[in-house]
Amino acid sequence: MEAAITILALLLVAFIALGVYATVKAVGAAKRGMDRTITQARRTVEDTTLRAKSFGQTGVAGELAQLRLALRTSMRATQDALHAGAAEDASLTESVALFRRLSAHGLELDDELKRLEREPDRTTVASLLPKLRERTQQITHSAESLRWAARDRARQFADDDLDALNAQIDIEAGALRHWTTDESSPTSGGRAAASPGQGPGTDWPEPAATADPSAANGSTADEAWSGPAREESPQAITAPDPRLRTTYPWQKSTRPETTN
Repeated sequence: MEAAITILALLLVAFIALGVYATVKAVGAAKRGMDRTITQARRTVEDTTLRAKSFGQTGVAGELAQLRLALRTSMRATQDALHAGAAEDASLTESVALFRRLSAHGLELDDELKRLEREPDRTTVASLLPKLRERTQQITHSAESLRWAARDRARQFADDDLDALNAQIDIEAGALRHWTTDESSPTSGGRAAASPGQGPGTDWPEPAATADPSAANGSTADEAWSGPAREESPQAITAPDPRLRTTYPWQKSTRPETTN
């Protein structure tokens, strides 16, 4: 009895622990999803504000907004391209690591530009703009190089796969049209030479009479492509005329010929 109570208590504790673990995981996932949504919304609002400043303001403030907008747009596009490519191509791992190092410089520059937007001394900010513009161009150029290299690699892989697929399809199409190869074979040429009077689309000529009925009605590969067999009179079968016997090189008799 005590053992049963102990087992039940242990099961109850295990279920409680499992429920607490599942609750913590669910709360953590919900929190991460909420944080991600808030971050995305804040980023969208900030990008919209920068776009409005770059078009609506002139002078130092407008140029700072343009630099920040160009930097953020280029870095975000490169990040999306590399992460999407790394999921299918493991060789982009090094590129992702390099982009993380580049992102550190990009975030530092973005914070500096953001602080300068609130700087009241516009003369000092204007003197710093050439260096800030050069740093922005260096970072965006590096980001664009990584992004376009990853896209070119993915497009090259897609082209190679398409070429291989087209080659396989050509081989399969040729295999499906195997009768064109049969018609151009030497055996088919012998058949065409043996019957010069037959036009295209007609049946192969048959002998008027043979000594062995099995030789005239034998199953050959040619009968699969010919039309329905012609009916012969009982007299032609029972009383063949040796003078009318015609033998073709591709016909083989299954039994020896009988002589009268």
